[in-house]
Amino acid sequence: MTEQKIVKRLGKTSIVPPHGSEELKPLLLEGEALSQALRKAKDLPQIILSSRERGDLIMLGIGGFTPLDGFMNQADWRGVVDEMTLKSGDNKGLFWPIPITLSTSKEQADTLAPGDEVALVAEDGEIMGVITVEETYTIDKAHECQQVFTTTEEEHPGVRQVMEQGEVNVAGSVKVFSQGEFPTLYPEIYKTPAETRALFEEKNWQTVAAFQTRNPMHRSHEYLAKIAIEICDGVMIHSLLGALKPGDIPAEVRQEAIKTLIDNYFKKDTVIQAGYPLDMRYAGPREALLHALFRQNYGCSHLIVGRDHAGVGDYYGPFDAQAIFDEIEKDVMLTQPLKIDWTFWCNGCQAMASTKTCPHDAEHHVKVSGTKLRKALSEDQEVPENFSRPEVLQILREYYAGIAKEERAEVHLVGASAQ
Repeated sequence: MTEQKIVKRLGKTSIVPPHGSEELKPLLLEGEALSQALRKAKDLPQIILSSRERGDLIMLGIGGFTPLDGFMNQADWRGVVDEMTLKSGDNKGLFWPIPITLSTSKEQADTLAPGDEVALVAEDGEIMGVITVEETYTIDKAHECQQVFTTTEEEHPGVRQVMEQGEVNVAGSVKVFSQGEFPTLYPEIYKTPAETRALFEEKNWQTVAAFQTRNPMHRSHEYLAKIAIEICDGVMIHSLLGALKPGDIPAEVRQEAIKTLIDNYFKKDTVIQAGYPLDMRYAGPREALLHALFRQNYGCSHLIVGRDHAGVGDYYGPFDAQAIFDEIEKDVMLTQPLKIDWTFWCNGCQAMASTKTCPHDAEHHVKVSGTKLRKALSEDQEVPENFSRPEVLQILREYYAGIAKEERAEVHLVGASAQ
C-alpha cells in the first residue's frame, strides 16, 4: 500500500494526531511524479548531503517531521535555537526543539537564488530529492551548539557535526525521492509514521508508549518497557537506524537482540519493534523533546524517558531530559513523557526495581547502562545475568567475537553511565 493511501485510509481515529496538523504530511513522491522529478533532477546543480541531513530529508519524506515542508529558514532557525518555536509561514508559533537545516559551501551558496531548484544527493551519488531555494543564510554555529547541546566542546559528537557542516544554510521546501537503504536493509522493522499508525489502529491501541533506543536492550530497558505496558495499550520499541558514534552497536545486531528479547520475555501482542532513519545528535534534553515530537507523528501518546536520555559523556545530568519537559508549556505537544527513576537489579529484592520502589541501600543495587554493557563486552569481561538476558548476551558476544581486539572502539564510563 502506498504512503498516500495509508494516510487516507486512517481517517479519523482515536490515535494521537500528528504534531501541528490534522494529518500526516509526507513529502515523498511516488509513481509518475517521481519519475518526472528524477529525470529533471539529473540536470540540476547538486548539494551533497551529510549523513545527518540525509536522515532528516528521509524523515521529511515519510512525514516524520510533520508539519515541516523542508529545511528551515533563518527566522525559524533562530526561533528554534533560542525559543524552540517556529517563526514563519503557516507553522509560525509551533513548538520545535532542534533546528532541521541543510548546509553548503559559501562558494555554492553564492550561485543560488530564491526559486532555484537544487538536487539533494547522498554521498553515494543517489539523488534523494530536490529543494526549491527560499533563502541562503549564515549562522553562528557556536551559538547553536551552546543553545542546543549546552556546550561548544568539539569532543561532543553533536557539536562536531554542526561545526563541520557547510558555512551557509540553504532553506526551502523539498520533494523527496527515496527512503535510502532502510526499507531494504530492515524490512521487518523499518516503518513510516503512516504504517505505525495503521498498525496501532489494527491492534486497537489508543495509548502507545515509545521506547527510544540506540542500544541493545538490557534488563533496565526491559523493566522500563514493562512498566509502560502496565500503563498503556502497548509499547513500540523504536530503534534508531542511522549513524552512531564509534563504539555503539550496529543496527542489525541491535535488531536481532531486541527481537530475541521480545520473543522470550514479553507477552505476545504487547510490544512491537520498529525503526526510524535518523542519526543520533546526542543533544540530551533537547533531543528528548524532538524524540517525543516525532513519536507523536508516529502515533505514540507517550515517550519513556529514563536516565540520561539521548545523552553522551558527562554533558548532561542523569535526569535533565525529564526536567526539560517541565520547562515547556504543557500543550505544545500531545505526546507526554513517562518519567521513570533509576532502575536497577536489587540483590536484596532479588528483582528489578527503582529508587521509588526499592527499600534497600545502594550497596545492594546493580545499576545497568548501555555503556557499561558495551564496555564489558568489548573487553571480553564477564557479564552477570542480572545485567542482561542470556539470549541477548549470546548475540552480543558473537558480534564482538567478530571484531579484532585492536579494532574495537574504546568505551569510557563517564557521567551517569559510570554510576
